[in-house]
Order: sequence, then structure tokens, then C-alpha cells
Amino acid sequence: MYVIITYDVGEKRVGKVCRKLKEYLTWTQNSVFEGEISKTQLLKCLAELERIIISNEDSVYFYEVNNPRHIKKKVMGVEKSFEELFL
Repeated sequence: MYVIITYDVGEKRVGKVCRKLKEYLTWTQNSVFEGEISKTQLLKCLAELERIIISNEDSVYFYEVNNPRHIKKKVMGVEKSFEELFL
């Protein structure tokens, strides 16, 4: 399945959430990750995120896309590649 995950978490947890999501998905923009992932891996990722975030302060949104062929991604401005910044 294809997923898009966005997050808004406290400053102290941003790095931990970002590092955890990098283990599973591609970092496409500040606080946004996307990519192909199995249902099992997604559940594992979300469980690990639950141990990092504070549920009454932080937000993690995830969008499951059943057919990624129906998504048209358009970028206005510069398309960032965070993977290249840190290699």
C-alpha cells in the first residue's frame, strides 16, 4: 500500500519522529513522509510512533492510498529531496 504521513509534534520529539519515519518511508518535505509500505510494516511503524509522541499534545496523520495510480502529485516551486541533503 502507499501511504502519506504528516506530523506536528513538540520540538523535543521532532528528531525522534523524523528518524523513525525514515526507517520506513521517504522524506519528501518537512514533516511529510510517503511511500510504499506493507500493512504489517505500517502497523509496526505506527506502534513505534505511539511510544514517541505525547497523544494529548502531538498529531500524526496518515493517509492510506489503495491505488497510488490515482494520485497526481504536482509540485509548485522547488521539489525538495531530503535524502540527497544528508547523503
